[in-house]
Amino acid sequence: MTPRSRRNFGLGCLIALLLPAIHGVYPSGVHAQSSGTSPVQVDFDRLSNETADAWAELVLENIDIEFPNKMSLTYIDARQIKTPKQNFPAFYGCFDWHSSVHGHWVLVRLLRSMPDLPSATQIRATLDVHLSQENVEKEAAFFSRDEHKSFERMYGWAWFLRLAMELENWDDPDALRWRENLRPLERVLRQRIDAYLPLLSYPIRVGQHTDTGFALGQLLDYSKAVNHPDLAAVVAQTARKFYLDDKNYPVSYEPSGHDFFSSCWNEADLMRRVLPADEFAQWLAKFVPNAKTQLTDGTIEPVEVPDVTDGKLVHLAGLNLNRAWCLRAVANALPANHELKQPLLISARRHLRAGVKYVNSGHYEGDHWLATFALYAITEPGLSHGSAGSPDSATSPASTGTEQ
Repeated sequence: MTPRSRRNFGLGCLIALLLPAIHGVYPSGVHAQSSGTSPVQVDFDRLSNETADAWAELVLENIDIEFPNKMSLTYIDARQIKTPKQNFPAFYGCFDWHSSVHGHWVLVRLLRSMPDLPSATQIRATLDVHLSQENVEKEAAFFSRDEHKSFERMYGWAWFLRLAMELENWDDPDALRWRENLRPLERVLRQRIDAYLPLLSYPIRVGQHTDTGFALGQLLDYSKAVNHPDLAAVVAQTARKFYLDDKNYPVSYEPSGHDFFSSCWNEADLMRRVLPADEFAQWLAKFVPNAKTQLTDGTIEPVEVPDVTDGKLVHLAGLNLNRAWCLRAVANALPANHELKQPLLISARRHLRAGVKYVNSGHYEGDHWLATFALYAITEPGLSHGSAGSPDSATSPASTGTEQ
């Protein structure tokens, strides 16, 4: 290699390292057609074809946007420095790996529940390219390396398993192929989870990616959907160890300025999956003893985003949506006459409407991920496996059932 070529190579490596750090760089020309708000109002279990297709188009565009990109990788040597697409040929877009993964989940969930969307053909073609056997096997090889054992732990892992779960038991030729193609990476992540959970001495209680309550809830849903009772038992045991004795959660301390999760309500959303209904109601009374007052006095209140062009501050839009699905799920796990049921549902709906208005804003900082949180909140896939003491209550975007 000549001195000039070495300099050029070094410059290329520097650029590759710097690009992921440019959090908030808006890709030129992307989403310029957006009106800045969702085109129509939505409600739980109600999503119009127009809005669903707009969100599908948003995700279809984003999952092929390679830069800007935040890879958050540990490099052993310079030979490992590669572009996002070289490392992650399936999930290279949407700014980061986990956003790409859950963007694919959005496409699968919309395609499965609303197969006549105008974008359905494009969704199938895109998933066929991204979720190829070769692409997923390359990603499995990446995750198998020791230096990457904590990469996307457990947030990205949980979303990947949610994607696998969405494809499970779908009698569709394309879906069956995509489901099989995911298995190599699924096996690697299962091994990582099996190794990690026994070592996790304490729960991680934060309003961002690493919150343990969210991940355990997703893992429990996955273990039931794919019939892995051993994993379900480990997750339930871990949840009880971490959270069963919790009481007097400082609800007024939330949110922090960069939160997109409520660690409080993620925990409650997990425990309603773990505990029988009567035991859960008793646990909730100790966990948030003043919830009835706090749901109406402004303590648990939808929040505004001060700057949608700031990649951290726009997290608060996701917080509204996360609270929406958690509050609703907790309400559905309570008896019909419970004093918190209606206040929880009212607050959940207010949070949903406060969060949805930021989806498809025309700013990539939120547009690369918020459609996922909105679709999750509206369709609540976490309810499809029921609470520990209640029957299943599956939902879909096309549902027209009454609020439970």
